[in-house]
Amino acid sequence: MDHVLSTHLFVNHRLTTVWLDRVWQLGIPAVEIFCARQHLDYRDRAQINELGHFFRDAAVQVHSLHSPMYSDDVWGRSGPNSVIDITETVKSKRLAAVDEIKRALEIAETVPFRYLIQHLGVANEEYDERKVDAGFSALEEISLFAKQRGVEVLLENIPNQLSSAERLLTFLELTHMKLNFCLDVGHANMNEGVSTAFQLMKSRIRSTHLHDNDGASDDHVFPFFGEGGSIDWKQAMELLRKQPVQCPLVLELRESPDFPVPQSMETVRQIFDKLETI
Repeated sequence: MDHVLSTHLFVNHRLTTVWLDRVWQLGIPAVEIFCARQHLDYRDRAQINELGHFFRDAAVQVHSLHSPMYSDDVWGRSGPNSVIDITETVKSKRLAAVDEIKRALEIAETVPFRYLIQHLGVANEEYDERKVDAGFSALEEISLFAKQRGVEVLLENIPNQLSSAERLLTFLELTHMKLNFCLDVGHANMNEGVSTAFQLMKSRIRSTHLHDNDGASDDHVFPFFGEGGSIDWKQAMELLRKQPVQCPLVLELRESPDFPVPQSMETVRQIFDKLETI
């Protein structure tokens, strides 16, 4: 299976070609770029152009882009208006969120990528039919804008009442949208369980996020190496190998005192080796 590393691992560092070179030196052929403005400022043309020059000649490629979650560069701490939520029921706020995502999608005009990984709501969001309607309205606009740039939008299962595997399927049934999924194994472990989520989502899975946790906290622990992991990776890999449409293994990890970058980069290669041989 193809290997992809999310730049979420070093999201608190500005994304430069130095980091991307390190990824390639590990033998990892592709990345998912995590859109956070302290890392990749999608409004900074100089940074985007620098990355565009790099990827034109580089062996490492961009598999996907993770849609921005905040419009600021401090993880939403500048205030509630910095949270990007496409299920926002106040139209003016939802349009502002959609505009931020469009600005991120414009990266594809300089740095081509195949998928945009999109959240439906934010963490711990409660179910509300008005939010379903708002998400539908936003995703229609985002999907069209993405398609015009050769990008497909994938919905990710996240720990809230709008985006469990079952609720994502319900969303598609209600809206008749023909969207596919990014299976986040760590988030499935916090919701209905990995096996159940896989069975529900499998016909539409086109990408993955792999990370571990204790079933309650979204800690993005290093599989096999980090403390607090509870996922049965042997079972998870058996399921992914049965996937009708083969999709890549995308590691979405979090830097920690136990695993600082760049020292943790070697551990990334070891995780991929264990996943393939388990």
